[in-house]
Amino acid sequence: MSNTQESTEKKVSAEQHFNRRIINIAIKLSAIAFIVIWCFQIIRPFILLVIWAAILAVALYPLHVKLTNLLRGKKKLASTIIALVGILIIVIPTINLSSSSFDSAQHIYSGIEAGTLKVPSANENIKEWPLVGEQIYTLWQAASQDIQKVASQYSEQIKSLSSTLLAAAAGIGGSIIQFIISLIIAVVFMAKSSACHQGVSALMSRLMNENGDRTITTTIATIRSVATGVLGVAAIQSLASGVGLLIADIPGAGVWAIAVLILAIAQLPPIIILGPIAAYYFSIADTTPAVIFLIFSILVSMSDAFLKPLFLGRGMDIPMLVILLGAIGGMLLSGIIGLFVGAVVLALGYQLMTDWLTQNAESDPLEK
Repeated sequence: MSNTQESTEKKVSAEQHFNRRIINIAIKLSAIAFIVIWCFQIIRPFILLVIWAAILAVALYPLHVKLTNLLRGKKKLASTIIALVGILIIVIPTINLSSSSFDSAQHIYSGIEAGTLKVPSANENIKEWPLVGEQIYTLWQAASQDIQKVASQYSEQIKSLSSTLLAAAAGIGGSIIQFIISLIIAVVFMAKSSACHQGVSALMSRLMNENGDRTITTTIATIRSVATGVLGVAAIQSLASGVGLLIADIPGAGVWAIAVLILAIAQLPPIIILGPIAAYYFSIADTTPAVIFLIFSILVSMSDAFLKPLFLGRGMDIPMLVILLGAIGGMLLSGIIGLFVGAVVLALGYQLMTDWLTQNAESDPLEK
């Protein structure tokens, strides 16, 4: 009887000990989860900025190394120069294009209010445009005859469009600030490249064991390929478009340049934007400059045919559909800066998944 009682007591004691351990583990896990969630909430506003900064740092690091060598090993000075030049490259064209857009908008608004805005007659060829040709021609012709009457008829739509454009301008201004902050963070990463690489290497080795270094190599190659081959080409096309639009004195040149940038990142041809503008330019300019602008628009749109192989052809085989989905999804999720980050992140995810599947196929004994 005593043995049975002793056995029962041991069983109860073991159950109590097990329950205490479960409660202890649950409390610890809850505390860790609470701290992790709290930390995530604190850093969540900066996650996108830091990811974009990391992408910029990886993409610009070869340039940083070359500049550091020219400056005899002065990493901080090289980082400062890259930051200043980058900010100038971002800010100066933005100010010029924004100023042009606002001046054009102010001119159009004042002209409509005073009735002095002159709209040229619509070209008969507009009628031949599919689906919307007749409607555009009718509205354009009416505006050329009496702009104030047309404006009064569509006053609500004009107000709505104005509000949308102002909101978009504010969003673009915020995105430019985000770009500058990310660039500053990126140059800090480059200045501390050794420490950053050691930290990332330790993390990836912990997560992926012997595949950690291979994953880092794949990540770096993918980021540099997409950043130069997609984002770089899009930036070149957008900048070239903006310069051409400014020279042609097209109203809202900055807005159209940004639209070209968005389309180029989404892997759509800039001629979607520049084509209608070229058609409009034929109606307000002489034939020679209009033809030159049309040829210029076609060249800008076709430039990716030789720029992409030049920048993207570094052994990376990433379908354009992946870039397209990443760019559009990133923009819908996080705005203009998400357009850039989404394209790179989804391409990186695709490349890492492909690399992982290839490794598994090679190591699977059933496949041999």
